[in-house]
Order: sequence, then structure tokens, then C-alpha cells
Amino acid sequence: MLNELRDQIINFITSRMFVLIVIIFFFFGILVNRLFQLQIVNGESYQNNFKLKILKEQSIKSTRGKIFDVNGELLAYDELAYSVTIEDNYDTVGSTKNRELNSNIYHLIQILDEHRTPLSCEFNIVMNKAGQYTYTVEGKTLLRFLADIYGYSQTSDLKLKEKTATPDEIIEYLCSAKKFGIGSYTEGENGKYTFVPLEGYTKEEILKLVTVRYAMSLNSFQKYIATTVATGLDEETVAIIMENRSELQGVDIAEDTQRRYIDEPSLSPILGYTGIISPEELESYNADGGNYERNDMVGRAGIEKEMEKYLQGSKGYRQVYVDNLGKVVEVASESEPAAGNDLYLTIDSKLQSAVYKILEQKLAGIVVSHIRNIRAEEMEEQDASGNILISIDDVYYALFNNGVIDLAHLADKGAGTYERQIQSVYEQKESNVTDALRLELTSTRTPYSGLVKEYQVYESFLVSQLSSSNLGILINDNIDEKDEVYQNWKSETISLSEYLHHAIANEWIDVTKLGIDQQYSDTEEIYNSLVDLMLNNLHGNTSFQRKVFKYMIRDNNISGLQICMVLFEQGAINDDVDMKRQLESGEITPYSFMIEKIRKIEITPAQLALDPCTASCVITDVNTGEVRACVSYPSYDNNRLANTIDSDYYNDLRNDLSNPLYSYATQQKTAPGSTYKIVSALAGVSEGVINLGETIDCIGQYDKVDNPKCWKFPSSHGPLDVSGAIRNSCNFFFYEVGYRLGCDGYGRYKSDTGLDQLNKYADIFGLSDLSGIELSEAEPTMSTEDSVRSAIGQGTNAFTTVQLARYVTTIANSGTCYNISLLDKLVDSEGNVIQDFNPEIRNHVETSDSVWTAIHSGMRGVVEDAAAFRDSGVYAAGKTGTAQQIKSRPNHALFIGYAPYSAPEISIATRIAYGYTSANAAEVARDVFQYYFGLKDPEDVITGEAEIPTSGTISD
Repeated sequence: MLNELRDQIINFITSRMFVLIVIIFFFFGILVNRLFQLQIVNGESYQNNFKLKILKEQSIKSTRGKIFDVNGELLAYDELAYSVTIEDNYDTVGSTKNRELNSNIYHLIQILDEHRTPLSCEFNIVMNKAGQYTYTVEGKTLLRFLADIYGYSQTSDLKLKEKTATPDEIIEYLCSAKKFGIGSYTEGENGKYTFVPLEGYTKEEILKLVTVRYAMSLNSFQKYIATTVATGLDEETVAIIMENRSELQGVDIAEDTQRRYIDEPSLSPILGYTGIISPEELESYNADGGNYERNDMVGRAGIEKEMEKYLQGSKGYRQVYVDNLGKVVEVASESEPAAGNDLYLTIDSKLQSAVYKILEQKLAGIVVSHIRNIRAEEMEEQDASGNILISIDDVYYALFNNGVIDLAHLADKGAGTYERQIQSVYEQKESNVTDALRLELTSTRTPYSGLVKEYQVYESFLVSQLSSSNLGILINDNIDEKDEVYQNWKSETISLSEYLHHAIANEWIDVTKLGIDQQYSDTEEIYNSLVDLMLNNLHGNTSFQRKVFKYMIRDNNISGLQICMVLFEQGAINDDVDMKRQLESGEITPYSFMIEKIRKIEITPAQLALDPCTASCVITDVNTGEVRACVSYPSYDNNRLANTIDSDYYNDLRNDLSNPLYSYATQQKTAPGSTYKIVSALAGVSEGVINLGETIDCIGQYDKVDNPKCWKFPSSHGPLDVSGAIRNSCNFFFYEVGYRLGCDGYGRYKSDTGLDQLNKYADIFGLSDLSGIELSEAEPTMSTEDSVRSAIGQGTNAFTTVQLARYVTTIANSGTCYNISLLDKLVDSEGNVIQDFNPEIRNHVETSDSVWTAIHSGMRGVVEDAAAFRDSGVYAAGKTGTAQQIKSRPNHALFIGYAPYSAPEISIATRIAYGYTSANAAEVARDVFQYYFGLKDPEDVITGEAEIPTSGTISD
């Protein structure tokens, strides 16, 4: 009875449970079906008369504030532009989604390519002229990029293989089925697709597809967020995309803005440029209270970056209803964006431009004056005399070494007659070199020190390539630098073959990158594969090609005539039929031709990248601390980096030996040379180790510490007071000051004591910290060794040009040390002043008027004695400085000064790195003063041609 009752209960419950389950599944099916129809997005949907509409919030970008110079000249502004965007509104998943999405992106890329519109998405891999993938970043930035690729929040999470991944390996990984599925899809009889990664596209097309997919992946956490693919589209491109829109799911055209700058390269290091916000910037700005989104444009360098929060406007917002394909069907509400604030700088853009040209003219003049029509090997013999000259061979090689001659075009189908001649000789030379290297690596095995210089260069290059991020085969982190064989390699006593065999045995080599099965390969097989990879990698490698050309020129395998004619064939210089005829007929020698092109600056100092090729100059208002010019030579075209980076141009800039992206005014530090002697003079007088009426007798060689010599030695200056020591830049005088500052009350000398005193007064002049300028700036270095030599600006003293500018401004106005500034005022879009910037006073130099008079008098004497200022009409004061950094290169040339002498208006600090003599820097200052004060007609100052030095050498 109980069993029967139990069975009835179970049957009742089971039957009711079954019915309940059926009901649940029925309604669940309806719900699922309805959800698929509704396409719920952002947690909200809206249905009216049974027609689906999805509520979505869109941001409306604001206009970035304009930038003006101190005279109201417009320097930077936004202009209306059209952008093409793509949204991930695909309902499919997995391989089907990849196939459809990649097909649409490829179609879009074809349209953009046809209209020469570059992608605006940023990706840290580009393709070089040899058709190889290469990274555009290195170090910590590269590790951060790799961590993002592999999905790690911390770079420390990267595995060794991921950390050393090559650009090719990254591309392969992102094209794989588990990532973006970029390749060919073949449909089988069963309707399923077979996928082959990387197939069906060129390397360039693959890179573009990966670039767009990677940019979209950064928005993957939010569906229906558009990714900007390209900006600055012309109307024809817009029309074609709109015509094909039905076939381009997720693609749309948006009204946008793009940043524009006036065509003035001298301003680029100051203004910087804008670009799409990086993931790191997005996180950082929003953590500081910003309201940035993935596609926003932000300042990436210069004032654009430093003043981002002032220039960036406030977004507007629009709530819209879209259909399931993302098309707007109704606007629900809208709020207008607010434009960013306009910024006025203290810079005088016309003065800035003039100074840039003055620097370029002087650099060209110095280079021309040191070129000689002799072979490189003959020049090496002359170098022993200390007169560093430039061989014509070095000039020819510079054209190849710094990319003036396009090596890739030599092998192009459209190459000219002389290009083909040079390429033919190169190919034979490359074959000979690789054969010789293979013999050396597999048979001869000569110790590195026993190789001729040319093959030492090639073997060093092989090793550097193995450890580069683009190959990543030699794992630096695995190398034991205390290892005996490694030490022998560094000391050049063993062969490269022995070193690499040892590296393989000790697992310093990543064998997985050699394409062989390590498990079944012995050391010799691995080594042979490594040799093959190294030598094969040389073909088409631009860096290797440039090294080979050096020895082709040295050995006279190619002629100066061929090189000059290639400049015409490649359009590197202006076409001149008559000059080409004269060259080919021998009426003009290749040497004379090159001198003329450099003299006319058709080939610039920056293009040659020979010493000197860089310089900087900073001009300040003496009475306010405002910066009127901050010039770094060479520079770049910031319009080609703004909005959408021109990747080819950016890659060229990165590889340019003159380093145009580096701000020489704010980043380059060198010893100040004798410009530092004003610090020593004030320290000596203020600390009572010398007085204004006292003289020190210069006898040429200082015998109290290490016997350093005055520049006058073997002659001498004789007795000099403070003003006379500054005027004559007497090293002996300031050696004695540095010595006395280091002595205690018992006359015992201690260098550290003297350094403390010198650094105390360097700090008073503002040399101990950043100048105040609103740009990225290198930290100053105050000397930590040898107070005697430090007193003449040697030791380890090192300052930027902007730091020297603050220093000389403080001298010129007799003691007011400003935090110098580029900022004038900030105004809103209606023209109302929001903030009026004024340079802060850092400190005052407390000393007597008589001390300032002595300093100013000495500096006036420098200018009176300088040949550069003779009959110039310039009434100025200043101090020259020459600083040696390395004996094999010319000295740095420096000048600081101010004018007019009696009532200073502006001060100047200029540096010509490796500029031979401070007389050259003084000539730059003279030309700037003449231009600024109208002492010469502008066209007589800015001639557009090389300014040959005329002042000889200043010994200081």
C-alpha cells in the first residue's frame, strides 16, 4: 500500500515537472528569439509599432584650440575633414565573422589606396623599403606594445618567446585563426571553409588589414563604437565609399576635424603635433579626470602635448536610435560641444624662422670650408695633425649613408642609367662579401682582431642584427657577461664562429627562430642554419648596403660622376640640363659640383649628417624671461605626423642620422666650456677668494694640480683681474679660482669643497634645475669631479641650450633669474582672456653693482675683441665657449650674450655641436642681432646660401 502511494506521488510530480519544463522552455525560446530580434545594446532597446530601434549615445568631438605667436600670427588650427569609420556590428562569430569582416576591410583599403589616402590607425610595425616588417618602437615602449598584443596588463607577464617576438612573428600571430583570421578561405563540398593564414594578400595588404583589425580590437569591449580608419578624405573618396556602403557593413563617413600647422619647420619642435590617443594615454588622462575616448586626438609632442588640457575642448553628446546595422534612424537628444581654448605663445614666429635659416647657412658654411678633394685614406693621415677635415669620399658616402640616395630605387625597374650602373657594381660586391663571410664563418675562422677593418665592420653588423628586436635570435638576457668565451669575444681575441658555437651550446641562441627541429639537430646543423639566416638577411638590408657602399667608394668601385648623376636621376636635387652636360663632359668636376650644391644648400647639412649638422639657439626677453625664439636644427614637417602619421616619413626621420625628431635646444647637453666662467667669477668674489682689484698672474701652465695648461700656453696672459680674465677667457686665472674655492682655512685643497662652492653659484644662476620652459627638457648635470677644471666649464658640467639661455638672461639683467616661458596668454573661443601667463622669478642673485659691472665689462670686452663682431654695428656683450667631447670629432662651439650692451633687450644662447670653434657660434649671434635690430637688410642676412666662417679660431 505504501509502495503504491509512493509510485502515485512520483508519477504526479514527474508529470507536473515535465509540463513545467516544457512551459519554461517554450517561453525561454520566445525570449531568446525576441532578444535576437531586438539586438539589445548598451542594456537598452526601444520598440515602436514593432519596428526595432536601439538607443545609443554618441559623443560629438569638439574643436581644438588654436595656437598663435606673440604677434597674433596663426600657427596651428583645426579644419573640417571627413573620416571613414568602421563599427563591429557583425552578428556572426569566429571564422565566419573574420572572413566577412576582413573582406569588407580589404574592400575599403582598396578604395583608400586608389585615392592615396593613408590609414590613420597606428600600429608599431611598418614595412621598410626592403619590404621587411620592422618595429617603430624599442625598449619599454616595445615591451608595452607586445604585452598589449598578447593580452597582458603587465610587461612582466610576457614569456621569453613573446618578449623576443619578431615583427614577422607578431604578424603571423595576429593573422592566425585564433586572432584576426587574415588569409584565404576556401569553401569545401560540405560548405565548410578551409583557412590558410597570410595567403591571398601581399605583405603590405596584410599589414594594413592587421593595422585596422588591431585598432578595432582596442574598442572590442564596447560594441557599436566606431574605429576611425582614415581621415582627411577628399570628396571623391567620400562619394565612392558612400556608393559602396551597402557592401561595406559597419563602414560610415563622419564629419571630423584635422590639425593643421603653418609650413614652418622651425616651429615643429615647439608646437609638436597631434595624433590618436594611445591606450596608455587614454588610461592616464582619464585617471586624471579627463573624458577621453579611444578615437580622440590628443597632443603627442611639444606644446600640443604639454598644454593638452587647455587646448582640448569639451565633447557634446547625442542620443540616437539606430537599427541593427548601426544606421541612425532617429535623434533623441543632443548637446553641443565646446571649443578648446586658444593659446598665445611668446615666440616671434618670424624671428624663429630667421634664426633657423641663419643656423642652416652657418652649418653649411662650416662644412664647405672643411671639405677637401682628397681620398679618405689620405685624410686619415692628416687627422693626426689635429686639423679635422672632411674627405670628398666622406661626402659621397654621406649621400648613401643618410638616405639622400634611395638604395631601393637603384634596383627599381624605373632606375636610370647611372643608377643601374651603380646597382650592378653593388650586386657583385655584395656577392663577393657574402662569399667571403661564409668562408670566414665556416672555414677560415680568423680572430676578430686579425680581420681587416672592413670585415670587422661586417661581422659586428651580423652580431648586432642577431640581437636586434627585428630578429631576436641572440637572447641578450641569457648571456653571461662574465663567461670566459664572451669576454674573449669582447676583447676581440677569438673568431665569430667560436663565439656563436659557444652561444648555441649555452642556449644564448633562440633556435626556434631558425626553422629547424632542435630535437633532431646537432650543434653544427644549428650553426649552419644560423650562418644561412645571417647571410640571407643581408640581402636587401639597407643598413648593410650602406656599409658596403662605404668600401665601394673607398676602393673607387664607383665614381664621383656616377654618384652626382644619380642625384639628378632620383630627383634629389633640381634638374639642370646644362650642369649635367658639363659633368658628363668633364667641364665640371664631381668635387666642384658637390661643393656648389652644398654651398647653395640644395643638399643641406642635415642631409649630409657630417660634422657639424646640428645646432640650437634660444633668444629671451631679458626683462621678462619670455622666450622669443627656441630653435633646433634640423627639424621636421609636423603636418606629416599630425592626425595620421605618414609611416614612411616617420621611419625616415627615425633613421635620419641628424636626428630631426630630437630637440637640440631642450635635450642636448654638452659641457658649457668657457661660458661657465661667469659662475666661477661670481663664486670667487662672493666667497672672498679673489677681489675685484686683485690680479692673478697667468704664467701659461698651472702647477698646483696636475699641471693643466691655459689655452695661451706656451705663451701666457700675465696679470689679469676679474674683468680681464673674462675678456681673455684665461684658463689659468679660473684654475686658481677653482683651487682657492677648494681650500680650507689652512690652505689645504679638497676638490669636493671647491665643487660644492661652484655648484652653489651655478644654482644661483639657475643651472641646477630645469629652465622652466614648457617643453620636455633634459636634466642639467653639475660637475662632480675636479674643481680646478670645473671652474673653466669642464669636469662633468653639462647643460642644455635653454638652461644656458636662463643663465645668460640672469647675467644680462644683473641678477633676476626667471623660469623662462613660452606661454603668453590663454583665451576662450570668444576672445576673453582666461589666464595671462608671466614667467615666475626663481630667485635673485645678490651681489654688488660693482661685481656686475666687472662681469659686464669683461663680457663687453669679449665682443670687442671678437673678429665676428668687428664692423658689424652690433653693440653687445657676450662670452664664447669651446668644449671638447671626443678627440676624433671637432669641438662644440658655444656663445652666450645680450644686446644692446648699455640697456639689454634680448639675450642669446647658441650651440653648434661639433662646430669646431666658438667663433662660429659668435658669428651666428652676430647675424641674429643684426636681423633683430635691423642693422642689415633681412635679405642680406638670410641669403639662402652657405655662410662661410670668416673669424678664424677663438682660443678659449
